[in-house]
Amino acid sequence: MSASKRVLIAEDSSVIQNLARKILEFQNYDITAVKNGEQVLQILEKEDFNILLLDINMPLMDGMECVRRVRALPEKEKASVPIVAITGNAKNYTEEEFKTAGFNDVLVKPLNFDRLVEVVNQLTEK
Repeated sequence: MSASKRVLIAEDSSVIQNLARKILEFQNYDITAVKNGEQVLQILEKEDFNILLLDINMPLMDGMECVRRVRALPEKEKASVPIVAITGNAKNYTEEEFKTAGFNDVLVKPLNFDRLVEVVNQLTEK
């Protein structure tokens, strides 16, 4: 089997972060987890990931601002990484707003972990 794919989870809820980590590690993904969008941008300067999972409501920098900044990165490969929104307030934004911001997909809390695995598998199959 090839090297495991790298997932960056940005989620300020340690419960959701830990559950997503365990489920994706069980699927042989290599997980890095942070608590906010600023940490996402800092770690992306040094490391590459196959997919980002961003909570929408986070301290310091929310998921909407973070996805816009990632999409604006000068390195094409990093700027085009698949990004999935994780939100408990899907009604605050339309599907169109998520797409316009630069998200590839949206997962609504409470997380359906089968759907999480399905979306991550689909977006990392390249």
